[in-house]
Amino acid sequence: MGRRSPKSPSAMLSRSRPRPRRRRGVPSWIAQLGLERAHSVAILGFNSPEWFFSAVGTVFAGGIVTGIYTTSSPEACQYIAHDSRANIIVVDTQKQLEKILKIWKNLPHLKAVVTYREAPARKMARVYTMHEVMGLGDELPEETLDAVISAQQPNQCCVLIYTSGTTGSPKGVMLSQDNVTWTARHCSQAGGIQAAEVRQEVVVSYLPLSHIAAQFYDLWAGIRCGAHICFAEPDALQGSLANTLREVEPTSHLGVPRVWEKIMERIQEVGAGSGFIRRKMLLWAMSVALEQNVTCPSSDLKSFKARLADYLVLAKVRQALGFARCQKNFYGAAPLTTETEKFFLGLNIHLYGGYGLSETSGPHFISSLSNHRPGSSGKVVPGCLVKLVNKDAEGVGEICLWGRTIFMGYLNMEDKTSEAIDAEGWLHTGDTGRLDEDGFLFITGRLKEIIITAGGENVPPVPIENAVKMELPIISNAMLVGDQRKFLSMLLTLKCMLDPDACHPTDHLTEQAVQFCRQVGSSATTVSEIVGRRDEAVYRAIEEGIQRVNRKAAAQPYHIQKWAILQKDFSVAGGELGPTLKLRRFTVLDKYKDVIDSFYQEQKK
Repeated sequence: MGRRSPKSPSAMLSRSRPRPRRRRGVPSWIAQLGLERAHSVAILGFNSPEWFFSAVGTVFAGGIVTGIYTTSSPEACQYIAHDSRANIIVVDTQKQLEKILKIWKNLPHLKAVVTYREAPARKMARVYTMHEVMGLGDELPEETLDAVISAQQPNQCCVLIYTSGTTGSPKGVMLSQDNVTWTARHCSQAGGIQAAEVRQEVVVSYLPLSHIAAQFYDLWAGIRCGAHICFAEPDALQGSLANTLREVEPTSHLGVPRVWEKIMERIQEVGAGSGFIRRKMLLWAMSVALEQNVTCPSSDLKSFKARLADYLVLAKVRQALGFARCQKNFYGAAPLTTETEKFFLGLNIHLYGGYGLSETSGPHFISSLSNHRPGSSGKVVPGCLVKLVNKDAEGVGEICLWGRTIFMGYLNMEDKTSEAIDAEGWLHTGDTGRLDEDGFLFITGRLKEIIITAGGENVPPVPIENAVKMELPIISNAMLVGDQRKFLSMLLTLKCMLDPDACHPTDHLTEQAVQFCRQVGSSATTVSEIVGRRDEAVYRAIEEGIQRVNRKAAAQPYHIQKWAILQKDFSVAGGELGPTLKLRRFTVLDKYKDVIDSFYQEQKK
């Protein structure tokens, strides 16, 4: 386990066998600081060895690991810390410490705060550095910790994952020790993750560990398989991830769809700026690889042309991306567009989908090299069950899940737990999908996201949004609106550069967006030029693209009748995207209410 590259021994933590006292240091100091049974240790910081040590130490000390997103406001931190009855909060920086200091008076269970990346600016009572508390563990008798460990049970809650709370207060998803260990073992096997004695897996940890996908993949499955974990920089999602991947060269990688889309966009930008011959070579090689992978997806016997294309071009691209050794590339947390999947197939990078929720302790469905179908989320993990209820004529219904992955319930919310889990133990996910004849799951939408028009039509927004983004490469985000309205409209944002310091979208278009403008006859290089002047060429091209999407729609009620380009792209900092870059629809509806209302003003006259 290390902060960056396995090639840099000086940056690594010791891999030698620790002394017994040292090995028990973290759970010992956690116990010494006053952790009580059924109380939590909340961790507010970016991915790091200290995050891992604190989490595992908490479990050994009989507590509950509770992650808090680094982007959380003091009020959000207070809600989670109070709801989980946090005895200890671990923070990484002075910025995060200040949040806790503001709310400490409202946290009756909080006994201590521990910092690890930055020392406190001044000495304060009950605020310690990680270095200081490590010494406390020596004062705890071995027998005391042994008794705590021996008293633990498989059905004991050990992890709390808080949902985003887009439709109300965040819900604390309680996961038991059995949930975590069973899922880590069986889902790792189903996904083809190798144990260390077979092959050393190398993983870059960069997605928020407060999210179940990253916590399962990096931490619990990582422990199960003995993976070598390298930690990215805190600004990974703002651009530095590419450097870390090149340095580390992981053997296995997990990305939410937006991360894979950003990698795709970057390759397209570099390709657009390359010389004619280089660009043609890349396009030729990708078309050859795509044809090979689509026509013979499971064949190890590649044509001479396909092997030549990979040797001359594609292997070099994968090397530049940091994926030269990567054999398992996963995505989750949201559906992947067909365009993105085909793009990476053209690089001989297979993206394997999974499906799960916080409430399933991680993946309940997973794909692998030997168990894959394009566009699907894979098959149910052996030992788990699935059924679809209230299916329509096309076989699409609500996805219900059963097995040892299913969570214990929502903390302090028995009514919500009863709504989610029925009397027979089936979890009703609220997601819709279909199963093909071989058992592969295809996600079609989410019940809460489905738009019901004034005419009573049920419209899943995601397929339409993805179709628009595929048709118009200048579009970064598209959000369909029209619930209880007479027709559908859409909010659009353009692809623009990120400010590396503030992490806000800038006014400057990306190279790919500028290239689109040139192709349609516009000289614009900024969003304000397009929106402020209502650039005729760009607006016309977007309207034509939307009409092409409309022509492919199933029926008239699925047509987009009005649309608007927003001044700024969606972002985590702006609140429109969650920490894993998932669209927060209710936030967008509230933030851009005036724009949305303007679509329908004529209808009210």
